[in-house]
Amino acid sequence: MTESGIASPPQETTRNTRGALGRLGAVMAGRARIVFGVWLVLLLALGAAAPSVFNSLAGAGWQADGSASVRVRELAQQHFDGNSSAAVQLVVHSDTQAIDSAAVQSVLGRATAIFAADPRFGEVVAPQPGASISRDGHTGILIAGANASPDDMVKAVDAHKSALTALSGNGIEVYPTGASALWSDFNKANHEAMLKAEMFSWPVTLAIMVLAFGSLVAAGLPLLLTLAGLIASAGGLVLLNHLTPISVWAMNFAMMFALALGIDYALFIVARFRGALARTSDARAAVAETMSTAGKAVVLSGLTVLVSLSAVLIVPAPAVRTMAVGIMFAVAFVLAATLTLLPAALGALGHRINAGSLPKVGRQHHRSPRFAAWGQRLHDRPWPFAIAALLILIALAIPVAGLKVAMPSIQVVPSDAPVRQGYELVQAQLGEGAPGALQIIAPAAESAQVANTASAVQGIAMLTPPETARDGSDLVMMQALPSVDPSDARMSTILDQLRERLPADALVGGAPAENLDLQHALNHYFPIIVGIILVLGFALLLVALQAPLVAALGTVVSLLSTAAAFGVAKLIFQDGHGAGLLGFTPQGFLDGWGPVFFFAMIFAIAMDYTVFLLATAKEHYERSGDPSRALVDGLAHSGRVIFAAAAVMVAVFFTFALAQPLPPKEMGVILGVAVLLDAAAVRLVLLPVLLRLTGHRAWWSPRWLRAVLPSISFAHD
Repeated sequence: MTESGIASPPQETTRNTRGALGRLGAVMAGRARIVFGVWLVLLLALGAAAPSVFNSLAGAGWQADGSASVRVRELAQQHFDGNSSAAVQLVVHSDTQAIDSAAVQSVLGRATAIFAADPRFGEVVAPQPGASISRDGHTGILIAGANASPDDMVKAVDAHKSALTALSGNGIEVYPTGASALWSDFNKANHEAMLKAEMFSWPVTLAIMVLAFGSLVAAGLPLLLTLAGLIASAGGLVLLNHLTPISVWAMNFAMMFALALGIDYALFIVARFRGALARTSDARAAVAETMSTAGKAVVLSGLTVLVSLSAVLIVPAPAVRTMAVGIMFAVAFVLAATLTLLPAALGALGHRINAGSLPKVGRQHHRSPRFAAWGQRLHDRPWPFAIAALLILIALAIPVAGLKVAMPSIQVVPSDAPVRQGYELVQAQLGEGAPGALQIIAPAAESAQVANTASAVQGIAMLTPPETARDGSDLVMMQALPSVDPSDARMSTILDQLRERLPADALVGGAPAENLDLQHALNHYFPIIVGIILVLGFALLLVALQAPLVAALGTVVSLLSTAAAFGVAKLIFQDGHGAGLLGFTPQGFLDGWGPVFFFAMIFAIAMDYTVFLLATAKEHYERSGDPSRALVDGLAHSGRVIFAAAAVMVAVFFTFALAQPLPPKEMGVILGVAVLLDAAAVRLVLLPVLLRLTGHRAWWSPRWLRAVLPSISFAHD
């Protein structure tokens, strides 16, 4: 016992033990050719499928499974020839000719032929007076029913969009609209934006790593590792898509995380390997030491990311679930490459890891004198730095109290996209709520009661006559046109009133209802997901660090950067501050899937840095039993890696902020701000200060807990 009554670390934890990861690293380094061969075969096999990833993956899936709106869509497709929310609406407009003119009718006939030639489309309904033709007779909506799943309907629009828009000419405008067309145009714009951002981020990333390592070879290894993870995850998602539909968004997020985390892990391993190599001429021994210390931190970090994202799987929305699956796939492949391919490459390179050193940058050492001095400064004067960091984080987090969320509006697609042009044209000619009709399906015997009740609901501008089921079933369907834009906050009240007042057998759906039902599900599961992530994150840190206080501190401080990032998101995307600089029109809210998904992603990234810092500090505490030395040496050996990794992540994420579509812009800004705040204010300031203030207590663990937990040591002497 020390004078303070806190138990010193048991001496047996500092014995020279290689451990399973050390032995694995030594095996990989000693059998580099075999490892390279296995990975080459794997990458060739999965790489053959990778180029088709964006064409193969699903384009829809934004729905709450089991909701009333999804049931309405299924009934509409089954009994009403596909006149569901997935149906394609073709807007035809002419300033000079009426819908019943010969020229416009010819265009409608050619459009009908295009739809009829594809079995994915159901019955084609021509523009109807009083329902889908404007009062002046110059705008009409042709409806092509959905005879396939929402994902296949998006692909059907992809296939025929060019032919349909090519019908425009001679004063006649033709635009495909509706939910399927919306996802078709958005996925295209999003895909192009993501690729541009990825291509721009690679040279920036390489430049940062060259500065961090001072060597072209050392800087290039993380990029090669990341490329392997990207190819493997892309091909794996294509194969997985044959078993269950995977959203194309899964690959978008996987690309981002494979680049960010792949570089993150490789930075930590390569930096540690160069430090070990400086003490020995045996590359294989250096790899073993690296993997038995830094390798444990990487494994723990990867598990934390996987655990955080697995919590998202409880949301009953295919797109949300498969986005999490996509990232988990990428992380799993990157982790596998980090534990096998990277040690093999390091063993093969040996001292050549320092080849291509840049004289002006200089050779970097594992222990950074600058970060050692920074750690000493934090140790000597903890309170001013702690107060400053807390004030910044709290000030930025305060706006989160007024954060509003909703499902994306039409503004998520570029202004020149056909679906947006058609959407705005329909609003101008047929009313604000015309693009987002609510669908009511009820027993035929209750049609009169349903019609009277629905018509009396405030906010319903028009109700179409009951349409009987095509297959003779005892059902009718009505279209209720709201008086407000489908993304207007009042739409929720209109939907709630309809569902409250209509008979129990009447179901209300349609695209706006599907969005609102999904938003309700996201809101419901958000606190559950937060709780799961916090509990599991704490449990993983507790197992790894064997110290309840530092595990709790590492978990709690991660919430600060997360709250601050969402506070900044509120100021930018809801209030519009900086909208002109970023080139977007604020919707007045954050996209509804943001809190659930971004929280999991931000927390996973934050814990990534937490693991690197605390694992290194724990290693030095195990060696010395001195909390002050653990703080200073922990920062000295991990600070530069955290700084470089954060710089890479910020660069990667902020390149996505340059994208034109709004969701990638939200993603880039929020994640970039979160990483910046987490690294600069939390990991490199607040958490080290907390280690200083808690001293031995940070690393204390009761005897009964040590007996229960598996024995894990980060020391390698």
